[in-house]
This record gives sequence, structure tokens and C-alpha cells, in this order.
Amino acid sequence: MDSSTTLLSVIAVGCGATAVMDLWLLLVRRLGVPTLDFALLGRWFGHAVRGRLAHVSIARSPAIAGERALGWLAHYLTGIAFAGLLVLLVGAGWLSAPRPGPALGFGLVTVLAPWLILQPAMGAGFFASRTPTPRANAVRNLANHAVFGAGLYLAASGLAGLLA
Repeated sequence: MDSSTTLLSVIAVGCGATAVMDLWLLLVRRLGVPTLDFALLGRWFGHAVRGRLAHVSIARSPAIAGERALGWLAHYLTGIAFAGLLVLLVGAGWLSAPRPGPALGFGLVTVLAPWLILQPAMGAGFFASRTPTPRANAVRNLANHAVFGAGLYLAASGLAGLLA
């Protein structure tokens, strides 16, 4: 697989995995489980590019023009970046013959990003410790990222089948 095909494959897998996660989030939201409002992610990202990384409460920080669209863009770019990191770790050959183990394991590891970076920066604390239900939130985060890992495998498998 040449480098341009690898790059396009990483983009497709990252978008596919993120879409699988979004379908999961839609399902759990319809079941009454709270999920992240991507406008708040966009708000945080908008402030971050202006130099403000930490907030007492991102919900109480000033709104950013286009924050919902910015949040969705950041969400998908993060999925692509994670897919790229997975391919860097396991090799581009994984894209041609994906195995579930690396994808699921890596998906679970990606939960460290919200637990240790995003949630503290948004005012929710490490492992969502400043939220009303930190354990439940941490378990939901873990489930969401397990689904993302499954999405990495499903997207890569689908793409490998198309390219075969």
C-alpha cells in the first residue's frame, strides 16, 4: 500500500470509526443517557486555539461562533488522528488485514484523552471527578471508546473488503 493510499485509508477508517461511535451515542442518548454536547467541545476548541486551554466550567465559558460545527469537526479530526496513531503503532499492513485485538485495545486506550486531558481542561476534572456522577461518567467514557475501537475494526474491515 503506497503512502497516499495509506493516508486515505486512515482518513476513511477514522471517519468510519467515529461514525460508529456517533451511532452508539445516538442510541444511548435516545435511551436517556447523557452524552457530550459537541457544541461544548467546539467551544473548548475555539478557546484553545485562542490560547485558553483550561476552564472552570466550559458550559459557563463564553460561546464561540460556530461552536457546534467546530465541535463536530474536532470530533472527526480526533478520530482520524487516533486511526493514524493506531496504524503507526501496528503498521500499515493492518489496514489490509485488520484484526480486532489491536483496534479494540487501542480504542480502550484512547479513553485516556478525555480522562486526562479534555475533561480536566473543560472543568470536569480528571476521570470526570468534578461531575455529579464521576464513576458513571467514567464507565460511559470507557464504553464509548470501546465502541470506537470496534468501529476502527469494522471500518478497516469494510475498507479492506472494498479494496480487495
